[in-house]
Amino acid sequence: MSKRSIFLAVLFAVMAVSGGCTTSTPTVTPDTTIISPTMTIVSPTPSGAAPTTTFAAPTATSTLPSSAFNHVYLIVMENKGYDEIVGNANAPYINSLIAKYGLATNYQAVAHPSQPNYVALFSGSTQGVTTDGIYNLDGQNLADQLETHGKTWQVVAQNVPLNCFTGAVASNGEDGAGTYARKHEPAISFTDISTSPGRCSHITNFTHFDPAAANFTFIAPNLCNDMHDCSVATGDAFLQNFVPAILNSSAWQQNSVLFIVWDEGEGTFSSNQVAALVIAHDVPPGFQSAIAHTHYSLLRTVEDAWGLGCLNQTCTANNLDEFFP
Repeated sequence: MSKRSIFLAVLFAVMAVSGGCTTSTPTVTPDTTIISPTMTIVSPTPSGAAPTTTFAAPTATSTLPSSAFNHVYLIVMENKGYDEIVGNANAPYINSLIAKYGLATNYQAVAHPSQPNYVALFSGSTQGVTTDGIYNLDGQNLADQLETHGKTWQVVAQNVPLNCFTGAVASNGEDGAGTYARKHEPAISFTDISTSPGRCSHITNFTHFDPAAANFTFIAPNLCNDMHDCSVATGDAFLQNFVPAILNSSAWQQNSVLFIVWDEGEGTFSSNQVAALVIAHDVPPGFQSAIAHTHYSLLRTVEDAWGLGCLNQTCTANNLDEFFP
């Protein structure tokens, strides 16, 4: 059996843990554009290229060397506060990763509800997003930075239809049963991606996931596997099946890092502490950091690792360099 066949077999095993997800006929909610008064729409980017732009120089210091990682993977889970994950007996796999790698114990999401947090992770700002509706944004984003600096990117969203789908939700698909939600996939909300077929072709589903395909990979499980609609135990089982496909890959073995983070805690309380796992060979086993961090810190870590400059709130954010002595 080829390496690719083995890899695909692992990915399809993920679908067996989709919990309460159904196998109904695929449905799509009609696309509705919602633009805040401060947003404008830009013209399509010619030839699928990133916009020509200059990114700001960071003002906070960093000890991360440029080109610190070959690959960065970011899995974003849903709506569970720190105490709902860390030490939870229903999340044995996640807690085994915490014991083996690293955990930020003072990490805060930046907003409620979900979507502003995803946009912040991808652009260093909530971009005026305050709801889980459909937004079309003209701000600069991580994909722009990566392409400008010769790095590649992909977004892997479970159950997303291919060919630059811009709808709010979609059910099922070639990668199995479940529901995709646009609010959990930030790249498509930026018009310099959504209006460029060449760029939005980097958004794909789990069937086409390849750990070696891009320098940066944003991973969005479906609404069941990310713990939004299903239990902590279901999400833990999903990660137990999916994460080894990354950690056993030659791409991750070659000086790469996997971050697993939750978008926000549940509710509208002032504290928005979530678990943030840092998984890399260089992380001391069981290392925990009480340094205050946010989603902007995680994005700043990616920017500093590759010398990308900074976007918006990341320019004054710290990074997670204490995990990489």
